[in-house]
Amino acid sequence: MSDGGRRRAYIGSFTAAGGPGIVTAAISPDDGALTVLGTVDGAPDPSYLALSPDGRTLYAVSETAEGAVAAYRVNGDGPEPVGSPVPVDGSGPTHLTVFAGHVLTANYGSGSVTAVPVRTDGSLAPALSGTLPHTGSGPHPQRQQSPHAHQVQPDPSGRWAVSVDLGTDSVRVCTLAGGAPTLHREIALRPGSGPRHLAFHPDGRRAYVLNELSPTLVVCDWDATEGLLKPLTELPVLPGAPAGDAYPSGVAVSPDGRFVWTATRGEDILSVFTADPDAAVPKLTATVPCGGHWPRALTASDRFLYVANERSGDVAWFTVDPTTGIPHHGGAIPVQAASCVVIA
Repeated sequence: MSDGGRRRAYIGSFTAAGGPGIVTAAISPDDGALTVLGTVDGAPDPSYLALSPDGRTLYAVSETAEGAVAAYRVNGDGPEPVGSPVPVDGSGPTHLTVFAGHVLTANYGSGSVTAVPVRTDGSLAPALSGTLPHTGSGPHPQRQQSPHAHQVQPDPSGRWAVSVDLGTDSVRVCTLAGGAPTLHREIALRPGSGPRHLAFHPDGRRAYVLNELSPTLVVCDWDATEGLLKPLTELPVLPGAPAGDAYPSGVAVSPDGRFVWTATRGEDILSVFTADPDAAVPKLTATVPCGGHWPRALTASDRFLYVANERSGDVAWFTVDPTTGIPHHGGAIPVQAASCVVIA
């Protein structure tokens, strides 16, 4: 919170496609509307962002061939760069998270996960040898010739880091040993599914894996004691066959766990699943337009959803019906090549 209790949204973008870098916006508590406060361009292609647990430092991947991560001090209406970007010993990082005193990056191009140490002041130390290479491939002739780590995040217990690999059709459960990610277990998913992102249910016992190469959602059990993900069933995220391109991109769970939302590029829709607490499998109940074109990322916060529409160059906000979970479009702000939204 700051300035009259307003929350902040931090928006990543692709500078190589004309994006402004990192945009800071104020959030209206009444309707979730965004108002741009400023921009900062401290690293090229800051496509994904993450906040430190105390909210004082913002981290951004630099999704370039060389691959790097940058730190920003959260100060007033705009973050300020802290030091220079740190190489991640991997190419094309697409996602990052804060875990066990490190920033972990999922490096799509090289198919690896890197751990970058965080100093006590929130700045970054060199990664050194803290990288876990993924191995394997999948049946898709263009997209799965090698590993492509697309996301990494902690589980709700904070004991495990979970990475999702589109190229190998698998999810890896890791720990940190001596500052390096160490594989605990690899869980295979359907060949050719192309998993992209995973979201945990607030109860810490379920997880949802969104597939990019097939428009489906995998419902899983999660055992935090054993660090074990168990796939249960695979559900379509579209009500029928896609009319053309259909590449799911983002998945989010409501704070109360009653709804799951997914975004699908090409079809440019948001899908609504009702997660009945008495049923193991959520039900697809509605779809709505995403408010733009090519929704790259989806973020849930309180009563609102935020969608980064990459190709239409905007970030749309939606108010969620508390009974049905259906999002209602409220408006949008222009952000060229928008790629993610993080709420503080």
